[in-house]
Amino acid sequence: MAQFFKMLFASCLGVFLALGLFFLIGIGMVGALASAGEEATPVGPNSVLRLTFDENIPEQTNNVESASFTDFKNEKTLGLHDMAAAIRRAADDKNIKGILIEAENASLGGFASASTLRQAVLDFKKSGKFVVAHSKIYMQGNYYLSSAADQVYVNPTGYVQVSGFAVSQPFFKRMLDQWGVKMQIYYAGKFKGATEPYRLEGFSPENRLQYREFLNDYYDIYLNDVAASRKRNKAEIKRVIDQSLADSPERAVQYGLADQVLHRQEVVELVRKKVGLDKDEDLKLVTIRDYAAANPGKKDYKTPNKIAVLYAEGAVIDGMGANGSIGDKRYVKAVRQILKDDKIKAIVLRVNSGGGSAIASENIWYALKEAKAAGKPLVVSMGDYAASGGYYIACMADSIFAEPNTLTGSIGVFRMIPSIEKMLANKIGITSDSVKTGPFATGLTVMFDNSPEEARRSQLQTEEMYEIFLKRVADGRKMKRDAVHEIAQGRVWTGRDALQIGLVDRLGGLDAAIRSAAKLAKIKEYRTVEYPYVKDAYQQLIDQLTGETGDDSARSLRLLQKEMPEMAPFLDFYQQTKASKGFQARLPITLEF
Repeated sequence: MAQFFKMLFASCLGVFLALGLFFLIGIGMVGALASAGEEATPVGPNSVLRLTFDENIPEQTNNVESASFTDFKNEKTLGLHDMAAAIRRAADDKNIKGILIEAENASLGGFASASTLRQAVLDFKKSGKFVVAHSKIYMQGNYYLSSAADQVYVNPTGYVQVSGFAVSQPFFKRMLDQWGVKMQIYYAGKFKGATEPYRLEGFSPENRLQYREFLNDYYDIYLNDVAASRKRNKAEIKRVIDQSLADSPERAVQYGLADQVLHRQEVVELVRKKVGLDKDEDLKLVTIRDYAAANPGKKDYKTPNKIAVLYAEGAVIDGMGANGSIGDKRYVKAVRQILKDDKIKAIVLRVNSGGGSAIASENIWYALKEAKAAGKPLVVSMGDYAASGGYYIACMADSIFAEPNTLTGSIGVFRMIPSIEKMLANKIGITSDSVKTGPFATGLTVMFDNSPEEARRSQLQTEEMYEIFLKRVADGRKMKRDAVHEIAQGRVWTGRDALQIGLVDRLGGLDAAIRSAAKLAKIKEYRTVEYPYVKDAYQQLIDQLTGETGDDSARSLRLLQKEMPEMAPFLDFYQQTKASKGFQARLPITLEF
């Protein structure tokens, strides 16, 4: 027996030592990768900045879900504003001679984000340096960005598919009816279209109207920008796009969307000549990530006054939330940290969110309200979206800035509870029963259809939540309740329209909002600090190894985004609705650009 315990102890000790050694080796490998990733390569003379935009671009640097161990790279995921700032810095950098845009695989996010990057390129051009663009494929988004270049080139075997804006959406009601799944839906706002795929077989007249109006507004902004850069008549550009006249490389040149049909190597030779290189000199192309690492922006840390930039991007959810989401606990904590810092004189809330949990939105709204009451001016800057719950957390600000192509509003709420009672009974023969002390004792459950009284109460509670939303907006915007209701009811507005109806105060980007916050705080010299704190890739991987993080639902969503990107938004909607508590204040759609 003694020998048995010795062998057992030795075996257990061996396993623990092996696990410990594996962990230390893993940490060492990650540390080595981290050290290698942190080294910035200096940018040499006669370099050209190459812009591809082929990775997802968050608002805040590194505010993305951490990669798995096998995919680990200790590289920054550059945020939208850091990327735009780096492009502008390159304009004054004598080592950067110009820009080459190769954005055929661009992942630009929304229209407003694309506009921010495009404006940075236009600002770069003011330095007198060249900007050229080349691609095998031009679609709506990457052409919009590329059209800011001095010359636009297209590959001889490529194609141009710039055809205007549209919203298309699958509807699941017939499938759910066939399965026997009853979606019990309660909503307030006739334009609140988030539930339509589950209760209708096509767009409602109200939803069709609002989509058509904001798509027309989007298209007008797009045409204005492209026509100005291409030095063409807006009506002519519209005719070319509407009739799909530029549907080949040669016709793209003929109708003015491109300048010449060239292979990439021919474009590279043109760039070499613009730089003034000899035949034996290599062209040095620098990625935006490498350039930003080698030439980081400068901050004056001697300046005591600070403005906090609080990035709120992704879905509004209950709990802490992961990177790329707005967990109410995490953001309430961040606001309280800001409140404790007397050197922070104002807050700029940067919102890029279509909303989510109404309860989480209320908690964040209250924390920001407390910050205002404590004397810190609050200015909101809206990105691609600041709608529904995203507008809820913004509505009490001292001033609200939106981009012309921001989607905002969507002031409405809904609740959705599936019932699988008939599906279980009719498809696989499972029935359910209950014994209860009162008519509402089982609560809202997927196992039973709601009773008429439960349905009545759920609709009443939804309408009461809508009234709270209306009051938050009315108080924040200093409007009457009925005036808010008139423009609410779940309706989505572009930034341009939102300015006209009083939902926002000015059109402008994040920099303009920061300047406004400084003015409200009555400070002239300041530096910005970012919230919430985002761990770098190395720290996030350590959390994975130690079991601190690990979201299976997020990984399944990432897999679907890779394999079936057109269906990913609906899995995302389902997962977020399932995880949230109670009512939803959520935008019905998102438009990838």
